[in-house]
Parts: sequence; C-alpha cells; structure tokens
Amino acid sequence: MDDEATTLGGDEKYDLAKVGAHWQQELERGQRYFKSWVDRCTKIEKIYLQQADQQSVKRRFPMLWANVSVLQPAVYARVPQPVVERRFKDSQPVARMASELVERNLAFTADDADLDSLMRAVRDDFLLCARGTVWLRYEADFEPLDIGVEPSNAPGADIGGSPAEQITDERVCMDYVHWSDFLHSPARRWKDVTWVARRVPMTDEEFDKRFPEGRASLAANGAGSNHGTNQTERAQNEGKTYVWEIWCKSENYTVWIAEGSPVALEVSEPPLKLTRFFPCPRPAFGTLSTGSLIPVPDYVYYQGQCDEIDVLTKRINKLTDQLRLKIFYPSGDGSVSPAIEKAMRPDNDTVMVPIPEWAAFTDKGGSKAIVTLPIDEVQKVIVACIEVRKQLVEDVYQITGISDIVRGDTQASETATAQRIKSQWGSIRIRDRQAELARFARDIVNLAGEIICDQFQPETLMLVSGIQLPTAAQKQQVEMQMQQQQMMQQQAAMRAQQMGQPAPPPQPPQLPPEMQKMMEQPTIDEVVQLLRNDSVRGFRIDIETDSTIEPDEDAEKQRRMEFVQMVGGFMQQAGAIAQQTPMLVPVMVETLLFAARGFRAGRQLENTLEQVGAQLSQSATAPRPPPEPTPEQMINLKTAQVKAGAEEKKAQLSVAQAQIEHQATVEQARSDMAAQALQQFQQQPPAYQ
Repeated sequence: MDDEATTLGGDEKYDLAKVGAHWQQELERGQRYFKSWVDRCTKIEKIYLQQADQQSVKRRFPMLWANVSVLQPAVYARVPQPVVERRFKDSQPVARMASELVERNLAFTADDADLDSLMRAVRDDFLLCARGTVWLRYEADFEPLDIGVEPSNAPGADIGGSPAEQITDERVCMDYVHWSDFLHSPARRWKDVTWVARRVPMTDEEFDKRFPEGRASLAANGAGSNHGTNQTERAQNEGKTYVWEIWCKSENYTVWIAEGSPVALEVSEPPLKLTRFFPCPRPAFGTLSTGSLIPVPDYVYYQGQCDEIDVLTKRINKLTDQLRLKIFYPSGDGSVSPAIEKAMRPDNDTVMVPIPEWAAFTDKGGSKAIVTLPIDEVQKVIVACIEVRKQLVEDVYQITGISDIVRGDTQASETATAQRIKSQWGSIRIRDRQAELARFARDIVNLAGEIICDQFQPETLMLVSGIQLPTAAQKQQVEMQMQQQQMMQQQAAMRAQQMGQPAPPPQPPQLPPEMQKMMEQPTIDEVVQLLRNDSVRGFRIDIETDSTIEPDEDAEKQRRMEFVQMVGGFMQQAGAIAQQTPMLVPVMVETLLFAARGFRAGRQLENTLEQVGAQLSQSATAPRPPPEPTPEQMINLKTAQVKAGAEEKKAQLSVAQAQIEHQATVEQARSDMAAQALQQFQQQPPAYQ
C-alpha cells in the first residue's frame, strides 16, 4: 500500500485507492444532484446559440438572445476597480502604506489575469444558466540559491518549492470555470457546502508535468478521457485528460483525481491557507430557493411564451410565402389565352396589349376572363398573428422586468420626468443582479488580496507596486550614522572644554533629502508583518459601487477635481481664521486631514499634509517674534528716538546745571563758614594775656 499512499504532515497517510473510490462516489452524487439543471442549461445554450437545423433557425424569433443582449451591459459594463482602505481612517503610516501596496498589486493582478474577460464570461453564465464561477491559484517560479545564501522567509513548503530555492516570480491566477465543470456538495446554503470541485482539461504534457507517476494509473484503469457527445466537444477534448481538483473543507485536504479513475492521483494539504478555505468565491447565483443551491435560469419563466412566439413566427413566415399574385384564366381558347398570358408577364412593360379576337374576349366578360387568388384574407391573418406575437413579446418584457425605457423604446410626447420614473422602476428588477455581480467581483478581489498578503514576498510587493520602502537594517544603519555624528559633536565639545575654549553649540544630525524621506517612511518589514497577521490586518478591500455598472471614463479626474476644490476652499477659509486665532491651527489641521482621508484621490498627499500640518501646528503654538515695522512706523520711531534723545540731552544739561549750582552753593557756604570762624578768632583775646 505504500505505492498508493501519500503523506500529509506527520505520520498520517491516505490510501489513494480508498480516497479515489470515495470521491468518485461523491462526484457521481453531485452530478446526479445537478443533472436536471445541467440538461436544462444545455438546451438553453443551444437555443441561445441557435444551434439547430438551418430551416428551424429561420423560423425562430431570437427572444432569448435579445433579452440577454439587453441585460449584459445593464448588469456589468466594465472591469471593477479595487479600492483598499484602512478600517479606521486615522494617522496610521504602516496601515496606510500597506493598503497602498495591496491596492497597486491588486490592480496589476486584475490587468494581468484579464479580470474583465472573466467577469464577462461569468456574466453570460449568470444570465443564461443562473450560475457563474471563477477559481483562483497562486503560482511561483523558483531558482536554486547560491551557496551560502539564506532563503528569505522560504515559503516553498507551502507551494511546492524547497528551502534551497528562492522565488523569482509570483502571481495570482484567475481561471474561468464553465458552468458544466463546477460541482459542490449538495446543500441548502453556501455556508453548508463541505467541498467544491472543478474539472480541469489537461494536455498530455501538462498532465505528465503535474503528475509524473499518474500516467500508469490512467493506463491501468482506462480513465481520464472524455470524448464528448457531439463533434464540437470531441474536437475540443481530443488529446486532453480531464482531472477533478477537489477541495474538502471537512477533511482539510485537496484531492486530484482523473475522471472515471478509481484511484486518486494526489492527496495533499491545501496549498493556500484561506479564511474561508475554498479557492473560489460564492458563485454568482441567479434565482435560488431556500431549499437548495440548484439555480433556476430566467429563461424557464418565459419559455412558454417564447415557444408560442416561435410558433407564430413560423406561421407568419408560411403565410408570407402565400402572399403571391396567383391568376387563373381560361386556357382552352387559343385566341384569348396568349394575350392574357402576355399581359401578366412580369417582364412586360407595354401598356397596350392587342386582343385579336375582341368579340370572344368581350363575350367572356372582359376583365372577368381572369380570376386572382384573394390575398386580402391572408394579409388579415398575418396582421392578426403579428399583433398576437407583439402581445406575447410584451408579456415577456413584463416577466423579465425589461421596461421600454431600458430597451430605448419611448414616445416623443413623454416628459423627462416620466421617462426618469419609468427608468427607475424599470431598473428595480435588475438591481439585485447588479448587486450580485458586484458582490462576486468584490469576493474575487478579496481572495486575490488575501493570497497577496499571505504569499507575496516583500520584493514582489515593492516591485509590482513601484513603491520602495526601506528595510529595518537600512534604517538601523542610518540611525547608527546619526549616532556617530552626535558622538563626534560630543567629542569636539569635550576637546574644546579641555583647551579652555567655549564649546560649539550642538547641531542636529544632517541627512541627505532622500535619507530624510526614507526615515519618515515605515519599513517594509513592518508592512509585511501587518499583512501576514490576519488578526490585526488594519484594512479592508472594497469596490466602487458603480464601477461594474456605469462606465465613467472621467471618474478619476472628477475625484481629483473634487479633492482640489475641497482643499482650496478649506485653506482659503482657514487662512483668515489662523491669522486672527493662531490657537485654532491644530484643530483646522486635523479637520483638513479628516476630510482628505475621505477622498481616495487624497491618499497620496496624506503623508505630505500630515507633515505640513505638524509644522504649522508647531509654528502656531511657538512664541512669535515682533512684527517688522512699516516705513511709516520706522519714520515715527526715528522721530520719537530723536525727540527722546533731545529730551535726554536737555535733562542731562539740567542735571549738570543743577549740580554746578549745587556745587557753587556748597562752596559759598564753605567760604562763609571760614570767614565767620576767622572773625570769631580775631575777636577772642590772646591766651597769654
């Protein structure tokens, strides 16, 4: 049994023969479950493509094709545009950069996988068979690592590579799955589905490359070939092997098994760790009941009217063939018959026809000699059939909800308001279909975004998006350079102090502009860590609501103009307020950022607005230098200075004069005291007497 077993992590083994027998029974059960729906869809597809005998095609009224052609651009018009937004639109540089990276990678993936053609194929299946499906895959190319080089993250174990290999290219592939090639377990609700499967046609080369040892199993069991039921299918299936790819959520494994083979080709763990396990979104379903997931095509509801329309169309065509001028005239009279025949020939442009035996002609009643088939009655029947068919067509429009305004059939006497009301009510019936296809497109982009976040390498994320972010090592190297500059400044200050010189003032580290910008950005390691962590992934993926319905080539231009007008008007009003009340500048900066984060076009300028806003807030709260005086103020200031100088000199002169007068008074007082003392001395008698 070792040759028919494959290991799934640890010691657990699966018997390929046992697993193959089990899944052959499950596939047969699923095919029986959908058999009536598949048979019905096959007939509807033949009617839509007019795949019948040529005579029958001419007698059919292409009602199904006409209705589908009207609904196709109404439910889907252009490729959806992925929009990745932060869950909370506040200042989160890492989350903002992560959303920008994922959005650009999703836009590239949508173009590379030709999402538009996939959505159009799903739309056609959705309108014809009421179910459309897409399958997503992750592919990576590997090359051997050089000796001594360690692999980065090395996710090779999840996708088939080995630790000794590195990824050179990786992509998300989106495969359209035909409605007849998709199966799932019978269930009432999609959340109750336990397994999904798709049938993959493989050429011999593809099969041998994917399953090197599977050819012997096919040869032993005579399975894998599917020649088809008609010439077209046999031509398409020639040289191909049909293999079922099955994802089982209940058992948490994937199975590859050839159609009709009792032995599985491969059993392995799921190559992708997806949130909802399945690599395909919930199919785009049409009409469903609450009892099963077997859809009902729209054509079923008006097939009876279409059959009656085809019957009337055949009848009208047959009656139209009878609208020919048929004439009866007597052929026995050799003298009159040749003249009548000559007159009724289509190539006879002569007005006058000679009658050799005029008497015989008049005896037979003249103009009564010929009798025409009464085609007036046939014409009345044709008109009646056309009226009945027209009523049936109107009944079909009522059933399908295609109003006259949707089909462009209106009256000149109707007002614009009346046409708008009819358009609103006419589109009510297709809004659910539009929403279903928009939901399906959003689920596709969500799955692709999840694969990108979980699998893509940092180099791929930056290469595809065109955004270069620094690594943690690069930032650490720049920080070390800044620390070295600070240490050099400290050493210079210490040497100056030792020499008794004044220390130079400290200077902030000087960086080139590109390094300064690099230091302001988050590292790619932080971004990848956020993308890899599902529990803290701070963004959501959304699609513009009208991007899949109404084509608008100027949508991006309009969004940019609205953003510019908003910013311009806000700054014009905020400038006057900032001059009067500088304390309100931080509030106005936060208000501007709050408004800018609501615009997708403003996300690229959000980082710049945050930097400018921080500078404005800092300058508004910092003490301001005195304003520069005007020329008039300068003249007045100089005049005041001159006047003040004159007053000061005058005051100084007054003080000097007062000091001189005070000194003179003091000297006079001293001289008076000296004279008085001399006089007293002279008046006293001598002591020796």
